[in-house]
Amino acid sequence: MARFSILENVSLILLINLVIIMLTNAIITTHHPCSAFHASTEISNNLVCDNVTLTLASTDFGLTIHEKPLAVLEPTSITEISELIKVSNSLSTPITIAARGQAHSVHGQAMAREGIVVNMTHLNGYRHGKGVVIFRDEKDPWNSYADVGGEQVWSDVLNAALEYGLTPLSWTDNLFTSVGGTLVNAGVGGQTFKFGPQIANVYELDVITGKGVLVTCSAKRKSKLFYGVKSLRLLYSDFSAYSKDQEYLISLNGRNDNAFDAVEGFLMINQWPNIISFFPTQDLPRINSLLAQHNILYVLELAKYYNNSTQDQIDLDVERLVTGLKYVPTFKYEKDVLYQNFLHSSENPGQGLPEGPQSWLDIFVPGSRISDINEGVFKNIIFKQNLTANGIILAFPMNRTKWNDKMSVAIPDEQVFYLVSVLQEVTYDTLKTFDEQKNQILEFCKDSGIGIKQYLPRNKTHEEWIQHFGSKWQNFKDTKNKFDPKRILAPGQGIFN
Repeated sequence: MARFSILENVSLILLINLVIIMLTNAIITTHHPCSAFHASTEISNNLVCDNVTLTLASTDFGLTIHEKPLAVLEPTSITEISELIKVSNSLSTPITIAARGQAHSVHGQAMAREGIVVNMTHLNGYRHGKGVVIFRDEKDPWNSYADVGGEQVWSDVLNAALEYGLTPLSWTDNLFTSVGGTLVNAGVGGQTFKFGPQIANVYELDVITGKGVLVTCSAKRKSKLFYGVKSLRLLYSDFSAYSKDQEYLISLNGRNDNAFDAVEGFLMINQWPNIISFFPTQDLPRINSLLAQHNILYVLELAKYYNNSTQDQIDLDVERLVTGLKYVPTFKYEKDVLYQNFLHSSENPGQGLPEGPQSWLDIFVPGSRISDINEGVFKNIIFKQNLTANGIILAFPMNRTKWNDKMSVAIPDEQVFYLVSVLQEVTYDTLKTFDEQKNQILEFCKDSGIGIKQYLPRNKTHEEWIQHFGSKWQNFKDTKNKFDPKRILAPGQGIFN
């Protein structure tokens, strides 16, 4: 594997100096033409109403919901966004506003029907290449941090940090999502069990509220330095062994400094997922034979970071950590890869919107009920229906202690809970069938009393939203009323409609 020079034992405090629209919601009322805004000439000049721009703003990653706005703001500064919100508040009937970054939502959550969409990516062209700025304190590396615009994508943050031998801690599986987009939704991945979601590792946020006021909030976190990754995949035919091994491995966090740094899992059901290049070509027939024998295989993906000082002992550390795990004998695969290559390994190649619609479902499952998901969902719904699609099914655990209860995201009450994601790229002809499958999964969970919480949930009724947030609802509602009293922002969520 390739090597590059780094400074050892340096950490990065990630300061996200970003402008994001709060993850709150608004009531859509009446139609306002662009001329109704008594805004500055600068804002008026940057409101775009041509059909091509409006059509793009009415499309997201799911390619299934289309809500056309009145206009798109292409801001040249955060001041314009703040002023736009203030102008909307001044109207007798405020107009709704939604932020759009990489449009990676799948249910129209970044859209504003008959409102205004703010194209956050447009800010990048006016920062003069300063969208990601690394500040490194040579005397005290712990004071190093990155100043990042919310419109930036995580891959650019990674590349900029690595030039200084630094890295953020927690990641999502797709580094082409925007910083602001993942932070308003927590941001989860294989490192979440150890370091918490991405938002828990942010030093400071600059947020524009529904009143157009810039608010700064902070919670200090630190991170580590890595340059290489020992990556493993272990194959399981027994789900109980798979889940128990995962929970054992994440339990080592805090008790063992040499524990794995990333723990993630996915399933092989009927057909392979679209990330199989990890496995050696000569072993594919053997893996296919095992899959044919058991119908479902459970793949445990593990990663151990290392640098120059730990390179000599990495193999011994990994062997010690996997000793006693109950994977299928001889089905263990290892690779040494660059740190940045590992972080990019789980995402689909390329950026931008996909060619076909996406049928996605993300749920948090209490650890005590994950076996019910295996029997009722993986075996009796997904496997039996045998629908053909490109995509992946994830299933891996996280520790509740790494999540701040003040976050609005709803999670199960148990100490260990799983993220189960059914992420499929389908065709317009099969979209309805796959969406029906997702509804069957939700109905099974409801009828079985599993107590799941949806991550990035679809629009619900008002009563369902109250149930979804549970004990957090009143605080969430109070925060909305305080910072966005006219309910202008993020109408696509539909929480307060």
